[in-house]
Amino acid sequence: MALTANLSRKRKFVADGVFYCELSEFLRRELAEDGFSGAEVRVTPQRTEIIIQATRSKDVLGEGGRRIRELTSVVQKRFGFPEGGVELYAERVANRGLSSIAQAESLRYKLVGGLPVRRACYGVIRFVMESGAKGIELIVAGKVRGQRAKAMKFKDGYMKCSGDVPRTYVSSCTRHVYMRQGVLGLKCTIMLDWDPTGAKGPTKQLPDVVTVYNPKE
Repeated sequence: MALTANLSRKRKFVADGVFYCELSEFLRRELAEDGFSGAEVRVTPQRTEIIIQATRSKDVLGEGGRRIRELTSVVQKRFGFPEGGVELYAERVANRGLSSIAQAESLRYKLVGGLPVRRACYGVIRFVMESGAKGIELIVAGKVRGQRAKAMKFKDGYMKCSGDVPRTYVSSCTRHVYMRQGVLGLKCTIMLDWDPTGAKGPTKQLPDVVTVYNPKE
C-alpha cells in the first residue's frame, strides 16, 4: 500500500490487510460478470503490481486495454499511489471448475436468473467433479421456498474439514444473492486432488494416504 511509510510493523500488517480487503471487494463488484476469481498483490521496489485472476481475462482488459487502464486509475486515486506507482494485470484462470470463487459467482448468477436451487446446485457439482476435484460442498441458506428460512446442503466426493489439510487442499468462498423474497447466503467449498505437477492441486501428498509396496524378492 502507498501510505505505509512510517508505520510500525503491527500497524503495517493491519494496513496491508485492510488494503487487500478493500481492493478485493472493489474488484469483485466491478468484475463480477467477467468471472473474477481473486487478486494477488506483489510489492516491488519500483511499484506495486496487482494481478487480477478472472475466467474472462479479455473482458477485464477491455478494447485496446482501455478498461484495465480505467481500473488502474481508480485504484491509484483511491489508495493514494503516486503516478506509475501501481500496475494492474489480468491473468486467465487455468481451470475455472476448481476455483471456488468462480463457482460461487456462477451459482449466484443461476439463482438470480430464476433457476431452481436444486438444479443450479447439482449443475455446479457435476461441473466441478468433472473438472477433477476430489470433493465439493454447497450450502444455500435463507428463504429458499416460502416464508420459512432454511439451509440446504449439497455434497459430493471427499471433503476434509479439520487439521492442517484444509489449509492447502480446500478453497472456500461465500457470496450473497439479493432475491425478491430476501437475501440468500451461498457457500462453495472445493477440495482439490493431489497433483505432483502442481497444475490442478497441491504437490504435497495427503497425510492419511498409505502406499503399500510389493515385498522385495
